[in-house]
Amino acid sequence: MNTVITLPDGSQRPYDGPVTALQVAGDISGRLASAAVAARVDGQLCDLSAVIEGEHELQLVTDRDEQALEVLRHSAAHVLAQAVVRLYGPKVQYTIGPALIDDFQYGFYYDFDLPEPISAEDLPTIEKEMAKIIAEDLPTERSELPIDQAKQRMAQLGQDYKVEMIDDLARDEGASVVSFYKQGEFVDMCRGPHLPSTARLKVVKLLTVAGAYWRGDEANKMLTRIYGVAFFNKKDLAAHLDRIEEARKRDHRVIGKQLGLFLLSDAVGPGLPLWMPNGAIIRMELETWLRGELLKRGYLPVYTPHIGRLDLYRTSGHYPYYKESQFPPIQISEDEGYLLKPMNCPHHIQIYKAVQHSYRDLPVRLSEFGTVYRFEKSGELSGLTRVRGFCQDDAHIFCTPDQLEAEIESCIELTQMILQTLGLSDYRVRLGLRDADSDKYTGDAAHWDQAEDNIRNVVGKLGMNFTEERGEATFYGPKIDFVVKDCLGREWQLGTVQVDYNLPERFDLEYIGSDNAAHRPIMVHRAPLGSPERFVGILIEHYAGAFPLWLSPMQVAVLPVSDKTNDYAATVLSALKAADIRAELDDSPEKIGAKIRRATLAKAPYMAVLGERETAAGTIAVRHRTGGEAGALAVDEFVAQLRQEIDSKGLETPLLPTGS
Repeated sequence: MNTVITLPDGSQRPYDGPVTALQVAGDISGRLASAAVAARVDGQLCDLSAVIEGEHELQLVTDRDEQALEVLRHSAAHVLAQAVVRLYGPKVQYTIGPALIDDFQYGFYYDFDLPEPISAEDLPTIEKEMAKIIAEDLPTERSELPIDQAKQRMAQLGQDYKVEMIDDLARDEGASVVSFYKQGEFVDMCRGPHLPSTARLKVVKLLTVAGAYWRGDEANKMLTRIYGVAFFNKKDLAAHLDRIEEARKRDHRVIGKQLGLFLLSDAVGPGLPLWMPNGAIIRMELETWLRGELLKRGYLPVYTPHIGRLDLYRTSGHYPYYKESQFPPIQISEDEGYLLKPMNCPHHIQIYKAVQHSYRDLPVRLSEFGTVYRFEKSGELSGLTRVRGFCQDDAHIFCTPDQLEAEIESCIELTQMILQTLGLSDYRVRLGLRDADSDKYTGDAAHWDQAEDNIRNVVGKLGMNFTEERGEATFYGPKIDFVVKDCLGREWQLGTVQVDYNLPERFDLEYIGSDNAAHRPIMVHRAPLGSPERFVGILIEHYAGAFPLWLSPMQVAVLPVSDKTNDYAATVLSALKAADIRAELDDSPEKIGAKIRRATLAKAPYMAVLGERETAAGTIAVRHRTGGEAGALAVDEFVAQLRQEIDSKGLETPLLPTGS
């Protein structure tokens, strides 16, 4: 059979029979064959050794391609596993070893059941063995076996976890064959693709050792996870390690402790943060600002309890749809149980339902900073960004079909305004849609289609670039997520807007239309911050603790140069506090240099340095935490300019001259 290969530029290459992608690359140029790491055949990523027959489109994947890094890192994981088996013997069981593309710190990992414990001190030894495997230039060979033979092969190698995974493939995916990759003596089951040879793996570094439960289930055995990164050149590795070091310096858990922002207490429990005074000020400022914006936009504030009857969540579908991520029910009696609130919407629905509504009353916008609870696995908890008890800046809008898209648009614009104000303007929009083949969703298919059309219409009207991701919808409706990039290039999912035709059906919600008949409202769920905990955690790292003036817990440090100026410093402090400016006086007997260092470490945006000259003139020597100086200002002028910067919620420091 003749084979015709169509390349991305539209040119075609005919062959008399089957051909591999690597052969085609070699026919084009030797340099391309050396640079190629994988191929796309009709859009499907595959090995360079894949046999192509018939008429097909071919795109060769080089190190310039986004997916090349995934192939490289997946191959690095296999080399890691091979090295560990060589070093620790045939009793090593290797489980899963994926490439990590969206992870900021790590590029791949492999989980092992080891005959002996290892630590980070063993990583250099493992790296040396990996280097040997790379130098051996072992070709990568792909093969397939029927399910029974695949199980037999893994059983003979003593890989019990792999046998379990093959059973899962047969049961859950209906697989009849399993693909394997072999390099030298090492064999692993894998979908691929992989580099054609271990020698193509140039730059690899192992980073850390951690524990990980098999299948992420704490009831299973704890495995040993080894993390690493792989790149095509040393320059990219060096840049990556620099970013990791910068992220370490910005770690919100470290800065949070240094600045007294929040606390995690074993006595209280994991994932249950305590807001300390400085952190509470930041959260309070954000919430006060948002509450004001919501009132301007016609939202009505409500408060709801932290628990509700189990039957309430059965009606909403949160139980059992979120059963695995919830705290166990509180069973009062055989017939009565309660649940820690996983979401606020069922409670808000009860508030809507308590009053009969006309179409003239709609939209009804109910808002609450409500605490909710999720039983996140202990290994997934992290500071403020992954917790078990947290607040949501939640609102639920009940509207008519004619009002729906305008309400979605308003929610999007509110989220955009918040992100812009806080300097988080680098974001992408992701539409989370239903996977029609999944059973994790509730509601009528026609309503789902309509809801998805609604969100597409709005983001299209606003000219927003967006991606669609099937399977990422909530169980009750599609959503618009704002995925924000911070100053280090890390992505965080923050604000969300969700359209819901289903909960109004489940709770039998109504409004009276202009025809005097009962109609079903549509719900919009929206949370611009997502949660104050997660949002503040991200802001801490984005700003490295140096918050804009309006959010800073201490806005001005008042620093008398000596005891002689303490009385004047107290007068300046009073003037600042009278203008609702958060100021603190450091009247310790230490020298002014020590006071400035202390205020700088506390991330105070401004320092009011007061010596005898300032005291005599009734002025302030203004210093910024960056080291810039604004010179001498009269007290009332300083206060007025601070108030202007605070009220405008500016990110800049207009008090400083240009270039400071």
